[in-house]
Amino acid sequence: MRHSTIHRRAGAAAVIAAVTALLLSGCFANPGDLVNKGVEDAIEDATGGDVSLGGELPADFPESVALIDGDIAFAAGAGGSEGWIVMISSSAADPVGDAAAKLEAAGFTKDTTLSGDAASALVYSDSEYLVLLAGDGEAVSYTVTQQPK
Repeated sequence: MRHSTIHRRAGAAAVIAAVTALLLSGCFANPGDLVNKGVEDAIEDATGGDVSLGGELPADFPESVALIDGDIAFAAGAGGSEGWIVMISSSAADPVGDAAAKLEAAGFTKDTTLSGDAASALVYSDSEYLVLLAGDGEAVSYTVTQQPK
């Protein structure tokens, strides 16, 4: 793998992780308050990817990754098949549990469970993708990357 590709992927992952952490921390009541047009453009420029606020998945988001029903609050792709992040607001009683069940029904298996006081994270995989599910209240975040080759 070329050195510049590694740096690009690392930069994209850092930007995606930072946005996810801020959104899940509850520091911003509305993701639209955080990610306005200027920030959206900056993320797209930094990652070479696609960023959407509310309603749309990146065009290249993998169809095999089953998502829960709800409103897409934030979606971003790191460009090509380097990775994606999607945040969904759901009114389900257990959004993370529902998300895990949908992934399992789509053929993903649980790899590792992490837990914390206010949030939890689950790692799922299939032959193509790794999916990190994180949730806090009504918000569920999917971070999707390709399996290492």
